[in-house]
Amino acid sequence: MRRGLPAAGALVGALAATAVTSLGDDRLVPPWSDPRDVALPSWARSVVPNKDEGGRPGDMRLFAEPSHSGPPRGLTGAGVSLPLFGSRRGPGCSGRWWLVGPLAWTCSDDAQLSPQAPSASASSAASEGPEGKYYFVRRDGAGAYVSLESALEGGPDRDLEGGWGLAIVEEREAGGQRWGRSSHGLWIAMSDLGPAQISSFHGETLSEGHLDFAWVLAERASVWPAASTKGKPVDSRERFRRVDVLERSGSMVRVEQAAWMLVADLAQPSIASPPTELAGTQSRWIDIELGTQTLVAYQGASPVYATLVSTGRGPVGSGNETPMGVHRVWVKIAASDMANSDRSDLEAHYSLEDVPYVQFFNGSVGLHGTYWHRDFGHIRSHGCVNLAIADARWLFAFTGPHLLQGWVAAYPTPLDDATLVRVR
Repeated sequence: MRRGLPAAGALVGALAATAVTSLGDDRLVPPWSDPRDVALPSWARSVVPNKDEGGRPGDMRLFAEPSHSGPPRGLTGAGVSLPLFGSRRGPGCSGRWWLVGPLAWTCSDDAQLSPQAPSASASSAASEGPEGKYYFVRRDGAGAYVSLESALEGGPDRDLEGGWGLAIVEEREAGGQRWGRSSHGLWIAMSDLGPAQISSFHGETLSEGHLDFAWVLAERASVWPAASTKGKPVDSRERFRRVDVLERSGSMVRVEQAAWMLVADLAQPSIASPPTELAGTQSRWIDIELGTQTLVAYQGASPVYATLVSTGRGPVGSGNETPMGVHRVWVKIAASDMANSDRSDLEAHYSLEDVPYVQFFNGSVGLHGTYWHRDFGHIRSHGCVNLAIADARWLFAFTGPHLLQGWVAAYPTPLDDATLVRVR
């Protein structure tokens, strides 16, 4: 999926265009508080975000230095409080900037000190995606309501088109029917929703670094007793099954003793050398091969994980292709909305809420989990690299920058560099 900038709160809308810059050494070492300033109160243990305009728990925008013009660092989840490590005066904040994590500053205009222990630890890495179950609005559409009281009293506060996807985080009975609350706080009748059929497929962890296997792409692929399609197949292998690649002869490969399959029915990842920028290092990086629709994660020159993907279906220049070349993850977001519903020039609209484990590496093109199709191994997306949710979760934990506990978005820093992504 590909669409604009991620809708992950105020952070992305305000800071997505801000480039990540390197910081001087003085930003990486103590002191983290100005000894000439008024000391922090002895009772202060954590920093709590202010509530939003509607009185709901707010979030905290994080910067890599104590300045609103500094590089973005991340965004916390709603209502999450973080530990307090220090403070400094800085531009764009009428009070002081508070240090709440490694190279993570938030302005006191947007938060307050608390004597309570923080609800999240700044040293504990987390890679949790959205909670809840995915559903699609049924063909005739659905009404969405800001509260159950509103749902029982009058017309909808918002109309949802058929086929739109969302995550339901709570269900209740009211007015003789069952209602679900989306992650955006809207209530929809469950009878107007159908559950998403999430793929159970996942890739392979490579303990020995070998890529001598493939996945079956056809729903059922034929197996012959010899390296020839003459005669009747003797068996078949189902979609997504992993098979060994033992020998190749022309258009066929041997997968077992006296068991041959067509190369065209399989997708096999291939070994690739590290990009020039990483040659001779043990850096982690991602390799995406468009021809086979496969992805391989590397540690240095050693492959450690491999899986199937679905990349952009458009030709070069169409805006729907996955751009080739070497890129770096410029932001990671636990869950992001993706939609084109604001485009009046398009006949068909889509809206997919809470797309999980998003890693943008070229503008609005990124790696992410996919709950709206199970066609991995075939070209399909609007430009992004679609992954099974289990694979997206694995890669999200593998790559940098890492999200800390309580964070929902993170930008790279000199302490936590951006992982390289090559598309070829």
